[in-house]
Amino acid sequence: MKIEDKKRVLREMVLHRRFEERCYQAYIERKIGGFLHLYPGQEACCNGVMEAARPGHDYVITGYRDHVHAIKCGADPKEVMAELYGKETGSSKGRGGSMHIFDTDKRFMGGYALVGGPFPLAAGIAKAIQLKGGDEIAICFLGDAANNQGVFHETLNMAALWKLPVLFVCENNLYGIGTSIERSTAVIHQHKRVAAYNIPADECDGQDIDIVYDHARKAVDHVRAGNGPFFLELMTYRYRGHSMSDSRGYRSRDEEEVWKQRDPILMLRDRLITAGAYTMAEFEALEKETDAYIENEVIKFAEESPEPRVEDLEKYVFADRDTQLPWLTGKAA
Repeated sequence: MKIEDKKRVLREMVLHRRFEERCYQAYIERKIGGFLHLYPGQEACCNGVMEAARPGHDYVITGYRDHVHAIKCGADPKEVMAELYGKETGSSKGRGGSMHIFDTDKRFMGGYALVGGPFPLAAGIAKAIQLKGGDEIAICFLGDAANNQGVFHETLNMAALWKLPVLFVCENNLYGIGTSIERSTAVIHQHKRVAAYNIPADECDGQDIDIVYDHARKAVDHVRAGNGPFFLELMTYRYRGHSMSDSRGYRSRDEEEVWKQRDPILMLRDRLITAGAYTMAEFEALEKETDAYIENEVIKFAEESPEPRVEDLEKYVFADRDTQLPWLTGKAA
């Protein structure tokens, strides 16, 4: 990436981190309910991959740790926060919550609560791209723990057999809820598992955005060139627990501190400062500016937005047959 791109990405990563931390605070304040899975520590993964892809052009799908992925694809942070608040102005009209952020206009095809759920959907999106002859690709972000689902292997087999334009990105944060990958999975390095399906794969440091970008660019180019699927494993770490109910009692504070020494945001900041392209004063100003934006615009928008009406309780449960499924009513052109 060019220096200017790195400075822009630093701004975005700070926004993503501060957004997530503000979600944590809002949850404690009981402004956000339900499940909440936060992303701090993994910012280089989503940002590095999407910088190598084409946000808003390529299709992206992921699991339930999905806020940052949606925003990176172009979703409005205000609408994402409103969704977390359960408001009518949310990205899913307040009906989905944290685990179901969507923005189909930006081709972010959603976060999914079902473990392993995005795998076959990503293959389906890729198959549609293939049939239509477009130059888009499908990007499926997944966690390491979901790979023990049977649908993971079924999807990889189909993707390879049909040479689908899909990039699987495994954000390996070493834990499935509170279980270490060493206790749950026979093959710890997930990229090795796809060899059974003759899918090319790679593994790299998921904390360093420059490294992620370089590896992701090669993976994206491979898929976009019509060579079939690719599997990219990013070794990363989530600073907070699996969800808000997770006390992190299964891992030591010493382990957490070791990973925080390689914070993806601070690594990029320090690299820019060393290159003479940034100053600590600029970074501190960026943090204050970001906090102000989140508080005065994002949170304000969410808190002032209307609640869904009781009269609309059944709205969006079924598709509008006349406008969305005309073939059911015989009104198709």
